[in-house]
Amino acid sequence: MPRSSERARHVTVDPDGPLLVEGPVEVVVDDGTVFVSQRFTVAICTCQRSRNYPWCDTSHRRRTKPQTDHARPPASDSEA
Repeated sequence: MPRSSERARHVTVDPDGPLLVEGPVEVVVDDGTVFVSQRFTVAICTCQRSRNYPWCDTSHRRRTKPQTDHARPPASDSEA
């Protein structure tokens, strides 16, 4: 619980993405390593796909090819 002179941190949970936390923050990962960010808001990775873990690099986003609706080329006379 924060001390009376501090306000509570605001955390936003995105079910398909990272945790957004008002900074500055310290993140302690399972091996005890401490990561520090002085930014006013940080995105903390929850999927562990980030190459910059524990910070989110949007690796959680699904990679899909854009749908294209190309017209078929006209049939040549020799294909009849």
